[in-house]
Amino acid sequence: MLTLGACGGGPDDDAKPVASSPAPDIECVGSGQVRGSGSTAQQNAMKRWMNQYQQACPGVQLVYNPLGSGAGVAQFQRGATTFGGTDEALTEEDRVLTEDVCPGGQALDLPMLGGPIAVGYNLPGVTRLVLDAPTLARIFDARITRWNDPAIQRLNPKVKLPDLAIAPVHRADDSGTTQNLNAYLTGAAKEVWPYPADKKWHGRGGHSAPGSDAVSTMVTQTEGAIGYFELSFAANRKIGTVLIDTGAAQPVGPSTRSASAGIAEAKVAGEGKDLKLKLDYETSAEGAYPIVLVTYEIVCDTGNEPESLPALKSFLTYTASQEGQEQLHSIHYAPLPAKVAAQVREVIATLS
Repeated sequence: MLTLGACGGGPDDDAKPVASSPAPDIECVGSGQVRGSGSTAQQNAMKRWMNQYQQACPGVQLVYNPLGSGAGVAQFQRGATTFGGTDEALTEEDRVLTEDVCPGGQALDLPMLGGPIAVGYNLPGVTRLVLDAPTLARIFDARITRWNDPAIQRLNPKVKLPDLAIAPVHRADDSGTTQNLNAYLTGAAKEVWPYPADKKWHGRGGHSAPGSDAVSTMVTQTEGAIGYFELSFAANRKIGTVLIDTGAAQPVGPSTRSASAGIAEAKVAGEGKDLKLKLDYETSAEGAYPIVLVTYEIVCDTGNEPESLPALKSFLTYTASQEGQEQLHSIHYAPLPAKVAAQVREVIATLS
């Protein structure tokens, strides 16, 4: 049984089924049901992983409903699912509300995949555009309003920038994509971006649209527009993407590999077995793209249902395995750094 909800759109809604590929080498269990829900950003990775897993382990039933991060956390807190998917690690308030569903234990954040948040633009005649965090913050806060502004020209000295109004586009709905862009601007341009790193958009002016699909569509249809969305929307619609000047020798564009390099600069900030990551938005490491999203699976460290625990551990061990992670590049996701993936597998082995 492979059940995926119809709500929301992930980084690659055109991900192809992989039923004809060889079954992966997985340490299976004989039976069990694993129920998950949450992040739409990871839904296409879940499709791929579930398809692969069930080829090798047909006795296990897998269910994942992409209802959004908030719903995924709420359903896990109610005990309706075996794990939750979220684009933001649990808050302490969220964690307290999981105590009943994790008797004798607590909920853990397990990072499982990443992805670059692309900043796409529609600027006829401009095929290469570099921005840094302070300039990007001023653009999205309507403090830089024309494309030939000296601050943009300074970063693009060889580019003929048009005297054209900038049309910033942001999400109308609360989203993990917005939260992660807010976190980047707050971390890398705190002196000019005074807003909180939450799921609501706080910048002034601009246009809004619900969901990454609508934001990217508006960018393609509006000359002078700039917006943010998962990389696959830019790839599928052939939208030019901004290179970020991080202070490294070369500006960095969004790709699955540059996002993985950005995530590699993160530190584990959770306590004990919790693997919440603290991203380094000010990194100047070569090739490290700093605007990234990390999706977590929320599980109980102890107190899991005995009927589902073996299958849960088997499935998540596969998703965090080298084979499970390596295939993410082909569907526009960023694999975890090998060291982080190894830590995730170690924690999964201890779940009880």
